[in-house]
Amino acid sequence: MPASGAPLTVVVGITGGIAAYKAVGVARGFVDAGHDVHVVATEGALRFVGRPTLEAISRNPVHTDLYEGVAEVRHVALGQRADLIVIAPATAHTIASLAAGLAGDLLGTTVLASEAPLVIAPAMHTEMWMNAATQANIATLRERGAVIVGPATGRLTGDDSGPGRMAEPDEIVRESLDALRPQDLAGRRVLVSAGGTREPIDPVRYLGNRSSGRQGVALAEAARSRGAEVVLVAAHLEVPAPAGVSVVEAGTAKRMLAVMREHQASADVVIMAAAVADFRPVAQSPVKIKKVDGAEPPTIALERTDDILAALAGNRRDGQRIVGFAAETVDDEAELIRLAADKATRKGADFIVANRVGHDRGFGRATNDVIIVTPTGSVVGRASADKMSVAHRILDALG
Repeated sequence: MPASGAPLTVVVGITGGIAAYKAVGVARGFVDAGHDVHVVATEGALRFVGRPTLEAISRNPVHTDLYEGVAEVRHVALGQRADLIVIAPATAHTIASLAAGLAGDLLGTTVLASEAPLVIAPAMHTEMWMNAATQANIATLRERGAVIVGPATGRLTGDDSGPGRMAEPDEIVRESLDALRPQDLAGRRVLVSAGGTREPIDPVRYLGNRSSGRQGVALAEAARSRGAEVVLVAAHLEVPAPAGVSVVEAGTAKRMLAVMREHQASADVVIMAAAVADFRPVAQSPVKIKKVDGAEPPTIALERTDDILAALAGNRRDGQRIVGFAAETVDDEAELIRLAADKATRKGADFIVANRVGHDRGFGRATNDVIIVTPTGSVVGRASADKMSVAHRILDALG
């Protein structure tokens, strides 16, 4: 297995189902993530999607024939080199063959010759998926350590709909890579806040910020994929919370402080990724504040909200790690590091994840550019990538 972060050799097996066209997205997902992708397609698969398409996407020749490349023993070489094997779509026939240990084609020999993790994304009609034979075969493969992704419930071929639809490519890629994640957080509890709080002015309006919650959600999902038990404290997320984590809603700074305090005692790691309002109205109007023609705009008195990060750091138990975030508008990196170190010192955090934000960067974006800084000003990590990759880099810094 390559070192952490190194490119993987990924075999994408494609079998003869209508969902084969979606396998193009699976191959592209691994390529976009920087991995070396080799497609092994059955003859049936090539009736649904063309070899040139798969070769253009994977950037490698497509392999189909068991008797090709005999001199290099290709029927076992692909499996021996693989770091990961993903079969998407996996038909009922393929699943049965895998469960029986058959090696009648290149895909079968590749799987049998490999010690790499095996990920299977089933795709078939509902009746075939629910058939006792298919369910028994899936159970057998699970017992042997295969990861089963899906199937989803939805539109199938023709007018049919139900369980059996292949999972979406991004889900398959994500769960496949999760199968390789180190379980370094197994047995640990991680508490993450995400999103932006909103402080009511009246029943209609509020003071808020532009945080979407994407980075906090990615942190929760990344921690879960590494074996942690995760509680996500959510403030007005613009993205779905990940499966497999406990979610508690906390829309205001006051509510978030209460919830974070409630769950802090049992947490090994606390990550304050939420953007918490610094101020709130002293008084909230019980009715909508109307704009009156000719009248001056109302004056809204503000008061500070509680400093949640400092409160949590001041209440930490022995061994508990506290991580904060700092969204800054400065351009100079040295100044960004100085601000982050100062915040870590003032708040009592183990380190601060600092990133630059503005009208066209940071909030709401799929990517992030962060520097991880200790109270002494030491930079213990950097990341400029999609927010899931950034999340894993932040978790790596926990040591």
